[in-house]
Amino acid sequence: MHTLSQLRSGELAGINQLKLSENLNTFPVEILTLANSLEILDLSNNALSSLPDELAQMTKLKIIFASQNKFEHLPEVLGQLPNLEMVGFKSNQIKQVAEHSLPAQLRWLILTDNLIETLPNSLGVRPRLQKLALAGNCLTELPQTLTHAHNLELVRISANKLTVCPEQLLNLPNLAWFAFAGNPFTTVKLTTCIESKSENHVEVKTVPYVSSASYTLGKVLGQGASGVISKAHWNTPQSLFPDDIAVKVFKGEVTSDGYPQDELQACLQVGKHPNLVESLAQVNEDLNPEGKYLALIMSLIPESYQNLGLPPCFKSCTRDTFPQDFSLSIALIKNIVNQMQDVFAHLHKNQVCHGDLYAHNTLFDAQGNIIFGDFGAATSYQMLTPAQQEKVQQIEHRALNHFIEDLLSVCDEQDRTSEEFTTLKNLIS
Repeated sequence: MHTLSQLRSGELAGINQLKLSENLNTFPVEILTLANSLEILDLSNNALSSLPDELAQMTKLKIIFASQNKFEHLPEVLGQLPNLEMVGFKSNQIKQVAEHSLPAQLRWLILTDNLIETLPNSLGVRPRLQKLALAGNCLTELPQTLTHAHNLELVRISANKLTVCPEQLLNLPNLAWFAFAGNPFTTVKLTTCIESKSENHVEVKTVPYVSSASYTLGKVLGQGASGVISKAHWNTPQSLFPDDIAVKVFKGEVTSDGYPQDELQACLQVGKHPNLVESLAQVNEDLNPEGKYLALIMSLIPESYQNLGLPPCFKSCTRDTFPQDFSLSIALIKNIVNQMQDVFAHLHKNQVCHGDLYAHNTLFDAQGNIIFGDFGAATSYQMLTPAQQEKVQQIEHRALNHFIEDLLSVCDEQDRTSEEFTTLKNLIS
């Protein structure tokens, strides 16, 4: 984090990254003095509502973040920046996205948690576009020009007002990670057994309700877009549940992936599988006037498990990353892939698209046993037509292919000429 006084004193001259958060309500013009060097500008968590036309001078700017501000429209000056490829204006009050506000080199657009009803046709003619995050808006339709967004790989349109499934997305050749729950076209009725399904009705296995007063949260184990997972212990002995538990407390009413309630529904609809985090109980309590406290009680994963991968970075955009010098034997990779293929089949047998099939959402141990989780982007899709369901499965199968490809990229060098390596590589289609 930098300070305004550092900027004004000239101390930051020549830097390529700037982050300012001082409750700013006007754009500091001193930022323009960094035009010859600045590539990443982060103005999140301020009170800004506009950007000056002079920002067009920042010709080297590649990334701009302005989340948690007061913008009501996406600034048109962004469209004049020749090298700008990542735009993040999450959690503002944006209602309008003008035709010329999207930069020509746009690769990654984050407009989560705004008030957008329509998007411009120019969105579909940004040929480098790979990642599009639009959850938590008021969209009733998407531009038909998105049919031309052939490089689009990850889309988040959950928690909007879409009344029909956007066919222009289902046919995209590279789409692999797709979240679309929480729209009128995905609405289903729920009951609590798992024996039959129909087009707009799904019977899911439920888990008991418990009170948040029945446990105490301990050490934080991890967190993602939708919530924080902590180790916990029961306050009184329990006969129905194991002693060792983890609790995922969901964040707010909407996350970057969608509504927490949809994540919970997807977890329950999928049911049990040896390679999935097991759901034990749920919490759904009123906290007036604060709203809802929603949590999922899960089995505690043994400490012998560790993350298989790391989330994408700015450069990789949609693809997983791995620690430097990290590698896996072909035997471990084969074991991991076999289990993930079985998980994939189980998910889609139960008509759930995970939407986030990644190594960074997978835990593994020394023997290559995996536990897969994080259903924040998951969507039940039994309400779609058979043809649409097949396309959703094809989309997620691309994510499975990328998962295999990413693991092969960290395969031990001596195993890359093995028959098993070739066999796994041939799975990628």
